[in-house]
Amino acid sequence: MTEDPLERIEREELEKKNRNGGLKIATIVLAVAALALAGALAWVYSQKSGLVNELEDEKTELTQQLLNLQNDFENLNSEYEDINHQLDTSREQVAELIDKLAKTEATNRAKIRQYEKELGTLRSIMRGYIVTIDSLNTLNQQLAADAVAARREAAESRQANENLTRQVENLSGQVAAGSIVKGRGLSLAAYNGSERETDRSSRVTYFLATVTLAANDIADRGPIRVYVRVKDPNGIILLNNASADFTCNGETMTASASREVDYEGEDLSVGIYVKDMSNLGKGIYTVEAYTEQAFLGRAELMLR
Repeated sequence: MTEDPLERIEREELEKKNRNGGLKIATIVLAVAALALAGALAWVYSQKSGLVNELEDEKTELTQQLLNLQNDFENLNSEYEDINHQLDTSREQVAELIDKLAKTEATNRAKIRQYEKELGTLRSIMRGYIVTIDSLNTLNQQLAADAVAARREAAESRQANENLTRQVENLSGQVAAGSIVKGRGLSLAAYNGSERETDRSSRVTYFLATVTLAANDIADRGPIRVYVRVKDPNGIILLNNASADFTCNGETMTASASREVDYEGEDLSVGIYVKDMSNLGKGIYTVEAYTEQAFLGRAELMLR
């Protein structure tokens, strides 16, 4: 059957319209897809740029923290050689870390995290130095205060001893049992190897302490031992082979030397040698004389 020409024309126009409509829809779909893809790419790029900027900021902050720590190490000083040596080592470590960080890309997160840990370690070391230096400074201040207190106590002790000596001397003349032998005129002289008196510390080979046992009509006659204690400028007792311990009024002490004499109730001058002296320093030397019953006196000698 032959198709009517009019129907064929209408059919062809309809098919053409259908084809054009499909092409238009496809074009629209592709355009929408392209826009979506472009938006996605823009979003990814924006996120990546933001992350890079964030990492750059982190690197900049880490660099500044290291520079601050470097400045703290430079300002930290000590009076102790060992600590100064350790400080120098830590300063070198900080400088090396700053140099490594400058050469590392901000996107290398593993390295950046490693450097942050090393920064934390160096900060802990810094705090340790501060605590150690403060502790040592406090200890030195305490030792200085203790030294001042010790000198003050020594001065008070010397004054107390002098006061006690005066009290003993005053009471001795008043006590009924005034039979204790007293001493007077205690002196100390230094001699060189030629047995000549000298005041030069480097030439002294021995000392001679001289004291007079005072006359006492009611004192016991017979042997009596006199002890001398010679102290250097630092208060240290000078000792040799003749040194020995003795007891005076219940107190045990060490004598530099001693000598036994025969006391007959009259004034008796006693000389006691303190031998084998060497390497003496300059300053004031002190001598004290005792018997087992009494303190006989104290005298000083200046050596230059």
